[in-house]
Amino acid sequence: MSASLYTWRKVKNVVALTLSIAAAVFGLMWLVWILWTTITKGLGSLNLDLFTMMTPPPNEPGGLLNAIFGSVVISLLAIVLGTPIGIAAGTYLAEYANKHWLGETIRFVNDILLSAPSIVLGLFIYTVMVAQMGHWSALAGAVALAFIALPVIVRTTDEMLRLVPQQMREAALSLGVPQWKVTTQVLLRSALPGVVTGVLLALARISGETAPLLFTAFNNQFWSTDLMQPMANLPMVIYQYAMSPYDSWNSLAWAGAFLVTALVLLLSLLARTILLRNKVTHE
Repeated sequence: MSASLYTWRKVKNVVALTLSIAAAVFGLMWLVWILWTTITKGLGSLNLDLFTMMTPPPNEPGGLLNAIFGSVVISLLAIVLGTPIGIAAGTYLAEYANKHWLGETIRFVNDILLSAPSIVLGLFIYTVMVAQMGHWSALAGAVALAFIALPVIVRTTDEMLRLVPQQMREAALSLGVPQWKVTTQVLLRSALPGVVTGVLLALARISGETAPLLFTAFNNQFWSTDLMQPMANLPMVIYQYAMSPYDSWNSLAWAGAFLVTALVLLLSLLARTILLRNKVTHE
């Protein structure tokens, strides 16, 4: 290789590396800015009333107790609805429809659903549930969020099961173990940390969604445990209070944004911890 060609390749490598680092720094700069703004403004709005009082009228003391409760109920219900279907579908793709045209079709549709705008899913649930019932409901909100969580769980379960060594399947089947027992007691047990990680990531994905809830669960100024009625939730409270002209509501919006950000961060860290522990155990 001539010296001039080597020099030219070295220059191109330096330029490409510099541009890559600059792009990474540019993206991280905005992320750090957003997190810093949320933390500084959110921490300043945290107090005990936030967890003990309901959402207030304008310029009155209050908190986010009903919104926090509603978000927990709707998000957990969405995970309860989406997890069994997602794990079952992911298991089918990995163990029964792998390399089959039907499996590839389902994966393609699942990828489309994974990238579908959340507001479209919210509008779909509004059409098939809310419009038919004639009113908003927490159940409709949970179903909308379940549609968002479902493709994440399907994709993760599929990938984790396909990572299980083929020798484990062959060893279990050679002992005369039925296929359904191999799947449930050997393969799913081995892939469990990855599947749990997928569920946690799906929960983090839906915990801050606002658009689907705008069409389904909407909001409620008061405490409510009725799943068939509108229910308060943090994303909707943040959306409404952040756009208001009242300083007290703006302060609650920042506090709610901080709580959602902290929840997503904790779930992401928990998911990574589970994966790392599983990796260390296997090594």
